[in-house]
Amino acid sequence: MKIAIIGGDGTGPEVAAEGVKVLKSVAKIEGFADQLELTELDWGGDRYLKTGEALPADGLDQLRKFDGILLGAVGHPDVAPGILERKLLLDVRFGLDQYINLRPVKLFPGVETPLKDKGPDDIDFVVVRENTEDLYCGAGGFMHKGTPNEVATQTAIYTRKGCERCIRYAFEYTQKRDNPKGKKLTLVAKTNVLTTGHDLWWRTFNEVASDYPDVEIDYNHVDACCMWIVKNPEFYDVIVTTNMFGDIITDLSGIIQGGMGVAAGGNINPEPGGVSMFEPMGGSAPKYTGTGKINPIATINAVSMLLDQLGQAQAAERVMSALMHVTGTKMKSQSAGKMGYSTSEVGDLVLDALA
Repeated sequence: MKIAIIGGDGTGPEVAAEGVKVLKSVAKIEGFADQLELTELDWGGDRYLKTGEALPADGLDQLRKFDGILLGAVGHPDVAPGILERKLLLDVRFGLDQYINLRPVKLFPGVETPLKDKGPDDIDFVVVRENTEDLYCGAGGFMHKGTPNEVATQTAIYTRKGCERCIRYAFEYTQKRDNPKGKKLTLVAKTNVLTTGHDLWWRTFNEVASDYPDVEIDYNHVDACCMWIVKNPEFYDVIVTTNMFGDIITDLSGIIQGGMGVAAGGNINPEPGGVSMFEPMGGSAPKYTGTGKINPIATINAVSMLLDQLGQAQAAERVMSALMHVTGTKMKSQSAGKMGYSTSEVGDLVLDALA
């Protein structure tokens, strides 16, 4: 079980260290510590400033040798925005064909939500976001840049293959999740305005649905979805959506589950031999670097997702149970500097709860 650890920038290495601590502990408890092989990679802003490379020339080949990746955070104050995100995060997602972005949206016990009268039973759904197409493909360019006649284009690209494999994954995930309130998959798009690309999504969704008769299907325009996530989050079981819309609604969803200090996600290649990457949704928070104030719960959440993807379901559930015990009974807040404990102390609390 070979895992690459990319601490990254700012507080990324600090939260990654707590994730690794939990990973090693649960591996020992569950009896697979001797199978665990962890390799730290120094990829991030500091390395970029020294070498000019965000991702080594053979970086993707290196990553293909691993079974999974745990990422801390990317974002360096001395590197212009977009360089590390594009040349590290997106190049890894595209290069390893991590075509699913999986975002569980779950309100943990003891965690505050800005939604009045909503609790853990109400906020518990999953967003399946297509991860390698749409506006993120990089198709487009400039004409007459820097002049009054400047033209900028950014083209969204959708393929039948890209739509179908994401939609089919979402149906199968809905079946596996087996929500006791009923298995329901909601397509979120904008078919009334984006009448070509999202028509492809709509037709593909309805064609694939015939293979999953036990799953109820539903459709939301993205603007309606954003309203319903706030008004009635309990309405949702699993959402499947495009890359751009998924980027937006998962951040909205992260806030209703208590903020980016708890939200985790996976960039997944579900094919045999595929390598997937798991990460906390918060940024590198450079102002908190070295202070011990940053919240590691999201990274520990990502460790649970990583374990589940690698077939260690019991270990994943053990980590999740420990995490919820700590948020529900120990921590004062999920905000940086207000947790009642330091970063490493929160990790120690999870270790204590694992047993």
